[in-house]
Order: sequence, then structure tokens, then C-alpha cells
Amino acid sequence: MMTEQMTGAQSLIRSLEHVGVDVVFGIPGGAILPAYDPLYDSEKVRHILMRHEQGAGHAAEGYAYATGRPGVCMATSGPGATNLVTPLADAHMDSVPMVAITGQVAAPAIGTDAFQEADICGITMPVTKHNFLVREADDIARTIAEAFHIASTGRPGPVLVDIAKSALQADTRFEWPQRLDLPGYRPVTKPHGKQVREAARMIAEAKRPVLYVGGGVLKAGASQELRVLAELTGLPVVTTLMALGAFPASHPQNVGMPGMHGTVAAVGALQRADLIVALGARFDDRVTGRLDSFAPDAKIVHADIDPAEISKNRHADVPIVGDCREVIADMVVAVRNDQAAGRQGDYEAWWDQLNRLRAAYPLGYEQPGDGSLAPQHVIQRIGEIVGPDAAYAAGVGQHQMWAAQFINYERPGSFMNSGGAGTMGFAVPAALGAKVGDPGRAVWAIDGDGCFQMTNQELATCAVENIPIKVAVINNGNLGMVRQWQTLFYEGRYSNTNLQTSPSPGTEKVRIPDFTRLAEAYGCVGLRCERAEDVDATIEKAMAVDDAPVVIDFTVNHDSMVWPMVAAGVSNDSIQYARDMAPHWDDEE
Repeated sequence: MMTEQMTGAQSLIRSLEHVGVDVVFGIPGGAILPAYDPLYDSEKVRHILMRHEQGAGHAAEGYAYATGRPGVCMATSGPGATNLVTPLADAHMDSVPMVAITGQVAAPAIGTDAFQEADICGITMPVTKHNFLVREADDIARTIAEAFHIASTGRPGPVLVDIAKSALQADTRFEWPQRLDLPGYRPVTKPHGKQVREAARMIAEAKRPVLYVGGGVLKAGASQELRVLAELTGLPVVTTLMALGAFPASHPQNVGMPGMHGTVAAVGALQRADLIVALGARFDDRVTGRLDSFAPDAKIVHADIDPAEISKNRHADVPIVGDCREVIADMVVAVRNDQAAGRQGDYEAWWDQLNRLRAAYPLGYEQPGDGSLAPQHVIQRIGEIVGPDAAYAAGVGQHQMWAAQFINYERPGSFMNSGGAGTMGFAVPAALGAKVGDPGRAVWAIDGDGCFQMTNQELATCAVENIPIKVAVINNGNLGMVRQWQTLFYEGRYSNTNLQTSPSPGTEKVRIPDFTRLAEAYGCVGLRCERAEDVDATIEKAMAVDDAPVVIDFTVNHDSMVWPMVAAGVSNDSIQYARDMAPHWDDEE
């Protein structure tokens, strides 16, 4: 291998070029400054100057969602690095491949409480897949190669590389490793054949089976395999919040999203099942409700690439460790063999039951009585007018659940959100990163007025860097989901949830801030919509702008709620499809 004399900083940039990085989201500062000098000369790596390190981290996540490749962010030591903790935790919870590169004080000063020193490896150890502290220039190239390998293989996740300033400034010989030596890191991708055949046998024998599909199916790029398996077996499919788009929403076998705000049919399907085939899902508390009452009669087949997830929350009768794409492909073969031998399930009665639930309890909403705008209507129309080819990033809260419920996701990669961590402020920078990763696609951020105020400074980045995303702010003037809980569980005592971003009906109209004027101050187009009859025209007006970011302030009803709902800590059997209204399960004797 050819070696070349250069600084550690040059070695870092050369290494990024070597692994195919085309964009880095970051903010320079003292400890990382040596790396920014050779970055200035790189013809392969575009640097996007963000306005906050948290934005850089979420933009890297959005890029990863859009491309399937690790997103890259860069920050300086101390507060620059600690501002990355939230996006790292977010990526860790949702298995997003990401590499964060941070500067550290010079190696001799580590541990002395030097200016802008923070032990970022220690701080982020629980929320990264792995992290490295690099003290020597000679170790930079090898460490970058290892970081990208770890982030993108097995169960994807965030990897942090913290590099001492002295290592960036020292001279080294650039040498790209010919092979990676990572003892102890051997992700199992190929499933055990006996377990797969056992799963196929259980599918044929079950009376009420369900495919419970999680985000791992998207991470594995296994959507086509999933469709083949679903159509071959005829099983109902439920897709979690993290798996929306893995199986087309319009497919007749898609029963919807399960969980706290899932469809009655999807929640009922899991509760009444006698077999749950979990694919890349982790039996999260938001899906299971009270764990000891979840799916009481179901046998569990649990396939996951991370052995730590299997039987973590619910005992698996058939554990399968492997990459979802390989697992599902092998399952298809096993099921075909069973069917050829005359072993085929009969699920007609099961489908009758599920179809009755679907017909009786479709997703819906009430129009507000005061003539104000229904947020569900706004989001549904965005989905219908913008269409399934776009990508949608949601913040966290009511608008996130409505975006999950009322937009039909037909393809992988069409929905990004912060599922496991529930990070407010995710949407705008994630949409920015997704648009950079896939510039030919329309990207909409569906955000709330609370979330939007956490990271809206990245609109400046969008305007300066010509990243024309659309942001629909679902502005109910409140921290909506918290207010919903206060309505339901705290007798309507609205402690500290009114943001005053949209005035209450009948009061003087003072908006703090005025989102349309804020958008214009950031170099974006600002629009406002307050009436149902203006919704379509406003969305079309936003779509007609292609040379600047657009922010729409949809001023919506303050009291709209997300239904259905399973309250925290109760059984999924207690789902309500509207306030104090529970479904009638038609199989109860």
C-alpha cells in the first residue's frame, strides 16, 4: 500500500474521502480547527456549516435515513461535543448509522480540566454503539475505517471518534488498513436454518398469526422480501412507528400501526393473536402496553440481528438471530417447501374478525366545533397532495402521531422520526439532512410549534446552503401532547403548556413568535393558513416554490387529541378510540 507523509488532520480528511463520505454537517472550534484546514481543500467532501451541533447530529441522521449510508457530523471539544449527545442517543435508540467526529484537547492536557475539555467518550459510552479516543496521528486512518464499519454493519448505530488536537497537528504516514482487526465484533447475519423451518411450521399451524414488523426490516433493506412473505402466507401485517413504509400502507394485508396510538385493528390483531412473528422489532413499551397483559395467547417467533433484543422484554419461543433480509428470504423458502408438501394455514375466520374491526373502527377525527382548523385534516391533505414519492420527517408529539396515522407511506425511506428517544427538534435538521442526501426528492418536515422552536435556527443553514425543504408547523399554541395528558389525567390543569404561538379564539392576536415573519427573517418563504378552505391552495403554493425553504404556519385547533389511545401502563385491551369510548371485541364470550 502506498504511504504518504502528511498531518493527522490531512489523514482524517483523506480517510473520510476513502470511505466515500460526500458531506459532513458540522461547526468548527478550537480543538477540531486543524481538521477544518485540509477540509477547505477537499474536492470530494462538502461541509455544511450548521447553526447548532444538535442540528448537525440530526442532519446526519436524516442523511442516513435518505441514503442508507452513515451520516457524518463534526464538532469541537467540550460544549461542541456535548451538544451532540442528544442526536447520538437518538440514533442509538433508533439504530441509525452515524459517525460523529469530535476534537479533543491536546493529548498531554487530557485529564487536566483544560479549556473546553469534556470526557466525551465517557459521557457518550451508554448512547453509542462504540467510541474511540485517538491520541496518536498514526491511529487516525485505521480508526476511521473501523468506525464506519461498526456504524454500518450488524445492527447499525452511532460511533463517536474523539481525536486529540495534538494528533491532528502531528505528522504521520497515511496508510489505509488492508483489513480490519476487530476481535469480538462478529455480527451474525445468516440465520439458523432449523429455527427458520420451525417458524414456517408454526405459521402453517397457527389460526391467528400476525407479522409484527419493526424498523429493523427497513434497516436491512428487506421490504421486497417482506412483501413476498406476506403475500405468500396471507398473514396480516402490522408496522410499527419505526417501520412505516416497510410495507405499503395501501396493501390489503396492512392492518396498520400497533401501539399506544395505533389502529384498533392492529392493536386487536396483536392482542388476539396465537402467533406473533416479530421481524426487526423490539417489543417496545409503546407497542406492548402493560407487558404482562400483552398478547396473552401468542407464541413468539423473534428475529433480530441483535441477540440482546431477543427475549429481552418478551420470551421468544423461536429465537432467530440474523439480518432481517436473510431471515425473511429463508422463511419464504421454508414456507414454499411447506406449502408444496400440503401444509398451509387457514386464516379465513381470523381475517373476518380483523376486517370487522377495520370496518367498525377506522382512523378518523372530529371537526372542531368552533370553525378552527383540524390538524388531522391538514396533515392528511399534505400526504394526499404531496404524494407518496416525497419524504416526510416528523418532530415529536401529537403532530408526529397524526403524521404516522394520516399520511400513507408506500415506500421505504418515506418517513423519518425520532421513535425511541422522542427528541423534540428532530424534524427540521433531519429534513435538511435528508434533502442533502436525496436532493431530487421533495422533503417535508411536519413539525409542532414546540419542536420547531428547538431547532428552527437550521432554517438559516437551509437558506444559505440552498436546501429547499418545506416545513409545515402544526401550530396549536401549546405543547400539544403534554396538554392532551393534562386534559385526560390532570383534570384540565394546564400547567406550563401554553406557548402563546397562536392566540386563543376571541383574544387579541399576538403571536410570540410570529412564525411567518421568523421564516422571512431566516431567508425563507413564510405562509400562514387558518381556514379549512385554504389548506389545499396553501400546500400547492408551497410546492410551487423550489428555490427557497418554505415554512407554513398552520394555525390549528388547540384541543384536538390523538385517538386511538392506550394510556401509559395499562393493558392494550383498554384501548379507547375516542374519549371514554372503547371498542367491542366481537370474539369475547
